[in-house]
Amino acid sequence: MTRPRPAAQPTPASIEMPTVARPRGEGEGLGAPAEWALVAYAGAALGRIFPLPPGESLIGRAPDVQVALLDSEVSRHHARVLLEGGQVRLEDLGSTNGTLVNGERPGGAVVLRAGDRLAIGAHVLKLVAMDPLERAFHETLLDLSTKDPLTGLANRSSTLGEFQTRFGLSLRYGRPLSVVMGDLDCFKRINDTFGHGAGDFVLQTFGERLRNTLREADLAGRIGGEEFLMILPETDLAGAQTFAERLRRALAEFPVPVAGGGLVVTCSLGITERLAGDLDAGQMLARADAGLYRAKLEGRNRVCSG
Repeated sequence: MTRPRPAAQPTPASIEMPTVARPRGEGEGLGAPAEWALVAYAGAALGRIFPLPPGESLIGRAPDVQVALLDSEVSRHHARVLLEGGQVRLEDLGSTNGTLVNGERPGGAVVLRAGDRLAIGAHVLKLVAMDPLERAFHETLLDLSTKDPLTGLANRSSTLGEFQTRFGLSLRYGRPLSVVMGDLDCFKRINDTFGHGAGDFVLQTFGERLRNTLREADLAGRIGGEEFLMILPETDLAGAQTFAERLRRALAEFPVPVAGGGLVVTCSLGITERLAGDLDAGQMLARADAGLYRAKLEGRNRVCSG
């Protein structure tokens, strides 16, 4: 006898949960998380975490803002965020292109809640309630997408993307900008003689000494096997020369400890600044690369302009 089959039960994936609309209330509090932050979900700052301390934080592209979005579509002082009394308030500061909250342009100051998205130019920022686990999650995502895992510096794509942004701002507003292109000397010989483990340690050591040489506004990235690019905003050629020479000495004058003793490692560096006739970021990179090539030809372990 064939038994009747029981009615199919819905699987968890097929169950639709009811959606509860939650109106925004002026007095809706944000509680007291460990930290509030804006996380960049789109734009040149993708993945960046901008912590919101108590009080006022400014969003814009001016040097004095707390949430820096380096984009020509962003006003110098674009918007204000105020964290006070358990609430986060946002106010546009009369920006040229405006500030959207969840796709709408608010008429004045607006109270934000966790998950709200701010659109500012090409950037999208999400308000996130950060506990230690949430922060670790976002920092891991940022590291995976923007950092070179060996040296901890920016990776090739994020470095070149940031350079395009900095070049555009320098060109538009007539501000100084320099770059330094560096290459470790005789790196293949290091790998062949001491092994790839030692070669990796040399790269890590160079990355650490490079980070210690940078100013807060500078950016450095690994753009090839042993090739690096440093972006120096608000810096002319003389400033780039000083920076590059300081980096060269930081590597050459302090041997890298490897099996069997200290290994003297040097680097060659090419420098250039943005010229009035530069209309494309590639023109700067080509000159920096020419300076690097000249440094190699003239004996390595030196700084040459391109």
